[in-house]
Amino acid sequence: MRGDNVKSFSLRLCVLSLVGVTFAVSHLAWNGAAYAAATPGYKLTSTMKLGGEGRWDFATLDSAGKFLYVTRTTHTMVVDVATGKAVHDIGGQKGSHGVALVPAVGRGFISDGKLGAVIVFDLNSGAALGKLAAADDADPIIYDPASNRVLVFCGDAHRMVAIAPDVDLKDGKASATVDLGGSPEFAVADGLGKVFVNIADKDEVAVVDTKQMKVIARWPTGPGQRPTGMSMDRASRRLFVGCRNKKLVVMNADDGKIVADFPIGAFVDATAFKDALVFASCGDGTLTIVREVSADKFELAETVETEPGARTMAVDERSGTIYLPTADLKISSAAGVGGAHPIPVAGTFRILVVTRSPAAEK
Repeated sequence: MRGDNVKSFSLRLCVLSLVGVTFAVSHLAWNGAAYAAATPGYKLTSTMKLGGEGRWDFATLDSAGKFLYVTRTTHTMVVDVATGKAVHDIGGQKGSHGVALVPAVGRGFISDGKLGAVIVFDLNSGAALGKLAAADDADPIIYDPASNRVLVFCGDAHRMVAIAPDVDLKDGKASATVDLGGSPEFAVADGLGKVFVNIADKDEVAVVDTKQMKVIARWPTGPGQRPTGMSMDRASRRLFVGCRNKKLVVMNADDGKIVADFPIGAFVDATAFKDALVFASCGDGTLTIVREVSADKFELAETVETEPGARTMAVDERSGTIYLPTADLKISSAAGVGGAHPIPVAGTFRILVVTRSPAAEK
């Protein structure tokens, strides 16, 4: 969800925390009996073993909850979650990050940071259809229904690039670009014409009007530093911002006011919202869950132990099942920026499946 140097740094720290063995114990301690009554009952229940080469970044689930799309640096895997098997493997990438799906035109869009481009593929066949120029470090990517545009956020270029879903792949180009004034990490659309973007190096959320295609507000993330993951409850108009200083910040999407903040694990990369529950997935092997009691009242519910490296996720909007990619990690002695680098162990890539017990849902 960021430039390659920052990604390596995040994973390196994640592995070092694993070597220290105590990565989850201290974080789980504060979520004890005091919150037992609010516990929603999620736990790690199964694992899909997929293997294959490459790191991973965003995980995207289709609206039917059937196919999970996971970028793997040089390729993107499409996994049937019912069988745990890959049904497509889309190649031709150099530094893939995220996937946006637009079923209305039968297309998917993959952001590629090293190419500074977006790879377009067919949703039915998984075949690559073409490539469109974006900007340097093309990273998070979403679909905004209000503007009917695929929006790709480019970290090094500090830009948002808007692309029409049905763009001509032979000589088409972006329909608009917006200067964000900093490095974007993730974004969420409210469906009404506004997109909220985490600006990691400024510790703020930029508000983009997608009808005018310009930034109309900038809101500090308060106690949260280095904002990364972003999600939203569109009914209550609340944003959930996961920050790298181990904070989950709840923000009013109408005025930027900080409503609440909670401690979370290290190396958060994603947040999600489903049925009055807020999820924050962290690379230290923890998944923090916060309950939305009302628009201005939130309470810590529980922390689920996952596995180190499971920092991104996708949540099934129907069942609430959570999918988190990870792999075994090892430290490479190869010289590089910042020293030793953790790398995925070949063939160990997997998807963790976290579900809620039927009893807890009653």
